[in-house]
Amino acid sequence: QVQLVESGGGLVQPGGSLRLSCAASGTIFRVWNWYRQTPGKQREWVAMLISGGITDYADSVKGRFTISVDNGANTVYLQMNSLKPDDTAVYTCAAKRSVRDTNYWGQGTQVTVSS
Repeated sequence: QVQLVESGGGLVQPGGSLRLSCAASGTIFRVWNWYRQTPGKQREWVAMLISGGITDYADSVKGRFTISVDNGANTVYLQMNSLKPDDTAVYTCAAKRSVRDTNYWGQGTQVTVSS
C-alpha cells in the first residue's frame, strides 16, 4: 500500500523555524512537491524536488524554505526558516514515481505562525 505521512507541523513564533517531514512507503518516488492551503483559499504550490537534485520554489518562500530528500529513507523534508504569519497553512506533500505519473498525497500537517 502506497502511503505518505507528514509530520513536524506545529505552532511557531514569527521568525522561527520548523522542519516538515514526509515519509513514503510502498513505492519509490522521484518527484516530490509540497503544497499548502488555508481555509477559503486555493491550494498553493510551495516547493518541488526531482530526483537528481533539481529543486524549485514559489517566490513567496524562495530563500527561506529548503526542500531536500533522504533517498535511503524515502523521505522528503521541508526546512522552513524566517517564518511569517502568512505561512500559516496546512502543508501537504505529494509525490510521483515519475514526472508523468499521478500524484499520491499525504494527509497534511498544520503549521501556525503566531506570536
